[in-house]
Amino acid sequence: MTGPGRSAAPGRALAGAAVTCLAGAGLVLYAAGRDWAVAVTGRPAPLPAVEVAHTGADVLPWLPAVALVGLAGTGTVLATRGLARRLVGALLAALGVAMAAGGLTVLLAGAGPAGPTTDSTVSAPQWPALTVIGAVLLAAGGTVTALRSRHWPAMGARYERNRYERSRPGGDRSNRSTLDAWNALDRGEDPTDDDPGADR
Repeated sequence: MTGPGRSAAPGRALAGAAVTCLAGAGLVLYAAGRDWAVAVTGRPAPLPAVEVAHTGADVLPWLPAVALVGLAGTGTVLATRGLARRLVGALLAALGVAMAAGGLTVLLAGAGPAGPTTDSTVSAPQWPALTVIGAVLLAAGGTVTALRSRHWPAMGARYERNRYERSRPGGDRSNRSTLDAWNALDRGEDPTDDDPGADR
């Protein structure tokens, strides 16, 4: 049994996977710009202690670049089809796994860089945790794309189909009749009247 709901299912699956990947990469990129730790170094009185904030990009320098690749890959998922789309999905899944591993490592070990002059480190575990969540979303969206995108539509497929219909003999007839009707209305004529001059 086929119908509008059945035919729209691949499009909804594509949109769901793209939104999941976009949200995941966006969360990672946002978390990478937050302060994951603040290193506090004491100084002799009366000098105040020195506090140095370390963002996620400081702790994991590769993280923002990989998140940006994830965002770009989401757009590629929408623009491609077939094997190319499945390969991009596999790449997104691999990037998600790598970022999740990095965020989890920092979350378990602490974000503060060790140093002989650092007296204490105040960590903010919510940002590595958000990185892990975003990375898992990206990995999930990429995995679904890699495994189930064989029959998903490609962006522009509807335009290509309409262009094919117009190129067929008689395919442009309805478009011309619609244009003629609008032109008749512009002239003040009734487009449904078969003989516009009969009443004159």
